[in-house]
Amino acid sequence: MRTLKVALLGCGVVGSDVARYLAAHEADLTARIGARVELAGVAVRRADLPRPGIPSHLVTTDADALVTRGDIDVAIEVIGGVDRPYDLITKVFAHGASVVSANKALIATEGAALHAAARDSGVDLFYEAAVAGAVPLLRPLRESLAGDRVTRVLGIVNGTTNFILDRMDTAGWEYPRALKEAMALGYAEADPTADVEGHDAAAKAAILAGLAFNTRVRLDQVHREGITDITAADMAAARSVGRVVKLLAVCDRAPDGDITVRVHPAMLPAGHPLASVRDAFNAVFVEADASGQLMFYGPGAGGAPTAASVLGDLVAACRNRLAGVTGSGDSAYERRRVRPIGDVVTRYHITLDVTDRPGVVGAVVAVLERHGVSVEDFRQTRADGGARLFLSTQRATDRALSAAVAELRDLTQVRDVPRTIRAEAL
Repeated sequence: MRTLKVALLGCGVVGSDVARYLAAHEADLTARIGARVELAGVAVRRADLPRPGIPSHLVTTDADALVTRGDIDVAIEVIGGVDRPYDLITKVFAHGASVVSANKALIATEGAALHAAARDSGVDLFYEAAVAGAVPLLRPLRESLAGDRVTRVLGIVNGTTNFILDRMDTAGWEYPRALKEAMALGYAEADPTADVEGHDAAAKAAILAGLAFNTRVRLDQVHREGITDITAADMAAARSVGRVVKLLAVCDRAPDGDITVRVHPAMLPAGHPLASVRDAFNAVFVEADASGQLMFYGPGAGGAPTAASVLGDLVAACRNRLAGVTGSGDSAYERRRVRPIGDVVTRYHITLDVTDRPGVVGAVVAVLERHGVSVEDFRQTRADGGARLFLSTQRATDRALSAAVAELRDLTQVRDVPRTIRAEAL
């Protein structure tokens, strides 16, 4: 029986679990692939750290030598970052091997170049684990729905932020306390910026939109907002109108073919399937012409779930290797315009602190209507010697809403506009 050799680039949380499952599931993998899979080397930054279960003779700090030695069939990249992995992967391709990656930043930034390099070398590039951990999502978009027309992808693709917002909603915690809990449980990194500011979700949104709409989406075309300004009061305001706040990746196809790709906090109706996604789980809601509404749900992060997804790609890459074929590759055959955030049309929930006197509501509504923003409903409560208004709008462009809010801030009756949150799926 033929033996396929695998190089593992990176041996952190995910890489360690990949190596562990390669050994533990050796018999099953052999049966599924039709060939033995042998871990040929593990590239790390520091060779002196303990790595239980990994023979020391496989560990090397010379990743370049490992990927260029000439007998590697598939390389698994779980290093993270962009520049160094890009350099290594292009060397893997140049030496005729396929690549499995879990690196969303790399794919979102250099996906086009990597797909081209893989195609030129006649090898595969797979990255199912880059978006939603163990949740099988990219392959269904690329293959199972290839005969359909996807119109929308709406998802929770970052477990850290979902955990934080869930605690703020269910326990009434403020953001700092919820973040501290996420760190204590290992859901958040020591530097959580990539998660809480939406960078992680934006990279995943770029990948999702590219696959769903068969077009190239650059990371800098994704509008991004984080959750650091969300408060327990915002969560309570959402509950009072039957909604839940989530950090969403939203990818839409307009009737004219243009698309929008954005990541930001948004209110969802409490009855929407995504509203019930708790803790650090991920879920993605897909809408397509023929298939209707589909939802993919599961653990979106962590070593074991991500490793399981990596090994699924490894099986596919190894099967193709044996058959002498490659997978479907890049599907960006369209050239769709990505609309700026100002052109996005949706609903909004606006919170205003105002003076408590007659005519305030009328003045606020007049400003909104002057900019083409219609109020659907509103509530008013007393707050700090004044009043707090909660307004829900009908659909309007983001540009119109932003202009209206800027004018509202200048009204003498308005003390502050502490929050504007988009509302989705209404």
